[in-house]
Amino acid sequence: MLGTQLCPFCFKLGRSNGSRAFCLCEIAVACSVFWAVTLSLLGVAADWPQFHGPRRDNISHDTGLAAAWPENGPPLLWSASGLGHGFSTVAIAAGRILTTGDRDDRLVITCLDLSGKILWQAENGPAWTGPVPGSRGTPTIDGEFFYHQNAHGDLACFRLDNGQRLWHVNVLQAFGAENIDWALAESPLVDGQKVISCPGGPQTAIVAFDKKTGQLLWKSPSVNDKAGYCSPILAEWQGLRMIMVLTAKGFIGVNADTGALLWYVRHETPFDENITSPIYHNGHVFISTRTTGSVLFRIHVDGQTARLEPVWRNLDLDNQHGGVILYDGHLYGASHVNQQGKWICVDWTTGQTRWMERGVGKGALTLADGKLFLVSETGDVGLAPASPRELKVVSQFKAPRGGPGPFWAHPVVCDGRLYIRHSDRLFVYDVRSPAGKR
Repeated sequence: MLGTQLCPFCFKLGRSNGSRAFCLCEIAVACSVFWAVTLSLLGVAADWPQFHGPRRDNISHDTGLAAAWPENGPPLLWSASGLGHGFSTVAIAAGRILTTGDRDDRLVITCLDLSGKILWQAENGPAWTGPVPGSRGTPTIDGEFFYHQNAHGDLACFRLDNGQRLWHVNVLQAFGAENIDWALAESPLVDGQKVISCPGGPQTAIVAFDKKTGQLLWKSPSVNDKAGYCSPILAEWQGLRMIMVLTAKGFIGVNADTGALLWYVRHETPFDENITSPIYHNGHVFISTRTTGSVLFRIHVDGQTARLEPVWRNLDLDNQHGGVILYDGHLYGASHVNQQGKWICVDWTTGQTRWMERGVGKGALTLADGKLFLVSETGDVGLAPASPRELKVVSQFKAPRGGPGPFWAHPVVCDGRLYIRHSDRLFVYDVRSPAGKR
């Protein structure tokens, strides 16, 4: 068992490691791995309802995917345009695909069906026209509703069926916080009846709203730090539920039920680029940023308090914003400056670098069926087995461009499809094995 994880169906925190309480889905099936097998046997697709998927670990439940692609890449099922310029990836649930883009002077949320038809578009405040224009955060789907926060801090709840906005709050204005140089990039986290945002600033660091009404439920103490560009995660260890996120100059953890501060440790990086989400596993948490590199901490819990103890540091893996994945005891992600953009594999337990390879070039990744799906910042897409022995790119192709700027949106694999977003367009490829298509 992996300690704790979000149930992919009710999105509540499951508990393991001997804890006595379980979410309803866990009682029914023991763990989400069983759900994945059951869904595969029934031919029912698992959803990808938020940034980095049901558990925010960026690992898909998909199986039966192709071991290699044709020379020109996997078959393109469809593409869609008119999304607006942006770096948001996709959220997928209930047969709907959500993403965001900046069009003219407005932030536009687009809802498509699984064939690529645009069903509706809704606005959430102004576009970001400052440095590196374009949308940032990805919507978070929760049943018949979804949540989105734009680059200016406009957090809102919408209906999934028609895009109607139900409530809205600007978290920067509400808590007297300043925006950051390249604008807020957070994708909201839903925890039970709460939706979480991390505005930083002089009044607070992390806040929780009632997801139905937008009423403030709690706010954490301020740590006198601005927000990072990071999306928070939820974890539980020894009965303590925690929300963790990187701020501009540090790493913070708060009690998920009360907002009480558990820890704040400095973790400074050039230009305050703390972007990559933490990774939690079995009483440990991993963070990685450009130049400063990676750190694994052990979490010591004493009742309702917690502290961090550094276990190891690794300078090779200094991930900027393409994401890092923990799979089968090893971490996979791209370096930024310390190893000049090489892809890196690091042992979770020891912090030892297992390999460093160029691959398709520095970029973002996701994982499905034991395979790494790599997308470089210039649009080179690669497929490689996730192995600590070597990086062997078995197939690659060049993705089409959808407008200006780099390929920064994180790829998604869901129900045998690979989703690649670039600027105004979304490209969807069939990555199932030939046997899985019959």
